[in-house]
Amino acid sequence: MRATRSAGASERASMPVRCYSMSQFVDLHCHSTASDGSLRPREVVRLAQRAGLSGLSLTDHDTIDGLAEAAEECARLGIAFVPGVEISCRWPFPGTLHILGYCFDPQSAAITRLCRRLVEARRQRNPRMVSRLRELGVDITMEELAAEAGGQIVGRPHMAAILVRKGYAGSIPHAFEKYLGPGRPAYFPKETVEPREGIEAITEGGGVAVLAHPTQLKTKSTGDLERILRDLMEMGLQGIEVMHCDHSRRDAEIMNGLARRLGLLRTGGSDFHGNNKEGSALGWAGDLRVPRAFMEELLTRRARAT
Repeated sequence: MRATRSAGASERASMPVRCYSMSQFVDLHCHSTASDGSLRPREVVRLAQRAGLSGLSLTDHDTIDGLAEAAEECARLGIAFVPGVEISCRWPFPGTLHILGYCFDPQSAAITRLCRRLVEARRQRNPRMVSRLRELGVDITMEELAAEAGGQIVGRPHMAAILVRKGYAGSIPHAFEKYLGPGRPAYFPKETVEPREGIEAITEGGGVAVLAHPTQLKTKSTGDLERILRDLMEMGLQGIEVMHCDHSRRDAEIMNGLARRLGLLRTGGSDFHGNNKEGSALGWAGDLRVPRAFMEELLTRRARAT
């Protein structure tokens, strides 16, 4: 399942801001400097306003540190805000499994505890990767990596940005392909949790658990994906991300069909990381827009559970 796009991120970035009647579009998957994005949470929200969005969920990797800032800016600008997070879960290579959490209590002990553990593991991983890069002849230090991250959580995109700037790679994807991706010489796997643990932490916090970017599981068939979804539903999964920057229109159709057949909520988003990820633009899931109805369905499901 390979994504196709009608316009690249750089092309869309140059497009004039459009005004959408009644602001019927949202983005339910994006990242800030609280994890590995290049914009602060409030800057992501301001960009959402310029993109004509009426709703937003900030879903940083394994952390909820940016939620308060994003929520405050959304309130100031009149944008509906849904607390979010993206939890890294164990899954066999070459696939990845991430669980999106929505509508949870940001003060939840279960989510706070899980995120603290994952962030600490990430901090221990970064020096190992920097040390390996230096062994490979790359001029990089933890100090400049921290500066690149702007005092926020350091991630591989920050390393990639330094490699590109210093000429060790031609682009961020090239840096991952050459040094930082799974199986590459400077790669060390990050700490992850079992899918059940991630789903249960989100549910215990009063939230809704959703499978992120299903194509990244690298399943061999739609039937295999359906079996995995049914297993995850037994653990408490309630939704599937049908629209994503990696999904073609055909992928979105397949995910919509699975959602209908299994009674799952549908979500979608850009997976925006700012300059730290090529090929995505806030408010766009590939070449599609995410309808506000997806956010309303999330909120309705959450309200029925309380």
